[in-house]
Amino acid sequence: MTEKVRKDESFYLKALLSISSEAVSIVNAAGEVQYWSRQAEKLYGIPISEILGQKINDFFEKEDLKILEILELQEPVFNIYHQPKPDKHVRISSAPIFDSEGKLVGAIAIDQDISNIVELNEKLSLTTTELQKIKQQYNLKAQNGPLSNVKGHSAALQTVKTLTLKVAKTNATVLIQGESGVGKELFAQGIHEASSRSGEPFIPINCGAIPEALFESEFFGYEKGSFTGADKNGKAGKVEKADGGTLFLDEIGMLPLDMQVKLLRVLQEREVYRIGGHAPMNVDIRIVAATNSDLEEMVREGQFREDLYYRLNVVTLNIPPLRKRSEDIPVLMKTFIQEFAYNYHQEPPVLSEEALEMCKSYHWPGNIRELRNVAERMVILIDAPTIQPEDLRQIMPHLKERVEPRPGGLAQEKDHLEKQRIADALLETYGNKSAAAKLLGISRVSLYKKISQYGLE
Repeated sequence: MTEKVRKDESFYLKALLSISSEAVSIVNAAGEVQYWSRQAEKLYGIPISEILGQKINDFFEKEDLKILEILELQEPVFNIYHQPKPDKHVRISSAPIFDSEGKLVGAIAIDQDISNIVELNEKLSLTTTELQKIKQQYNLKAQNGPLSNVKGHSAALQTVKTLTLKVAKTNATVLIQGESGVGKELFAQGIHEASSRSGEPFIPINCGAIPEALFESEFFGYEKGSFTGADKNGKAGKVEKADGGTLFLDEIGMLPLDMQVKLLRVLQEREVYRIGGHAPMNVDIRIVAATNSDLEEMVREGQFREDLYYRLNVVTLNIPPLRKRSEDIPVLMKTFIQEFAYNYHQEPPVLSEEALEMCKSYHWPGNIRELRNVAERMVILIDAPTIQPEDLRQIMPHLKERVEPRPGGLAQEKDHLEKQRIADALLETYGNKSAAAKLLGISRVSLYKKISQYGLE
């Protein structure tokens, strides 16, 4: 090739690079800039006079330079996303340059500015997220109403929902009974929302979560200076805060006997004394209590006051366990899967017919709470768009168990179910009998009897 041809090619190459709409840069094997196009100057705000002949990593962070990576790897890349500076997003093609003898002499990079596209996409993503939130809020408002969060259309559920809405219109004290995880608090909230007190406070107290030493101050509050460490201004108790509204006593069976006496006085007199106080405060409250314990048995065993039990048990709502409303499982599972998929920014999977039947036949000792946990595990752990039975067995081996009729009539079937539930509770609590009794809603004495009866030692 003659010298004239080489010069002509050089002119052609310079003309080609000068009209390119992309930023073009060339470095030698030492990383020194040999060419810096006008578009590169415009894109990065670095004048040609400053960068030409200088090491390119004096102007960029080394780890942000794809062209230096190409020098090391000696392999080309095409149309990949790259961010050489925090405010610059580019699509880059880069390749090593070899001489006629195959020796590496440098590298070339062609950068297309896509910063505006990336920014618009980020804004669009934010807008989409906001729209989804607004849409979700709108849907919640549109669907909002008493018991709107209690999903399902089974006859068992509809019966208790109808009774709930009927009793909500009165001021009667309500006792909600049901196994752990059936959604007793949702029904309590529904009673409040459907009542004439809906605009007033709904104050929940979990009687099983308060240390015994703090019961009285949590319930009734205290006057300033009542005891060491007390708030200098005093504190209103939960009963006082519920004035005009509804006081929800969850896990009422866990209330200590001395507190049962004081609660009974509140129910009878409709007044409360703060700790350290001398004047009673009148309170207008509606009491809704909930338990998974057998209060009648606790009364017989002296663990719950009979007079308080009858004061609470004006109207009783028995919330059906999930195994008695299995036709509601598909809508519940779909609702929870969609909720968690939205929270984790994933596409919601779909259950195959076999997997859905498997869920419907499982006895769900943890009820809605357990089903919700399983739905979350599905979204997190299963990548497939369709969930199959083998997927379910991996995330919850017990899901394959079925509640099937046993020969010998209803009594034997009941015994089988009771034995299975006790075994599950012991398994779930790692053999802790006190915790298992609490989970099952029975006393420890009763649990020990059942363990002996069914040979579960």
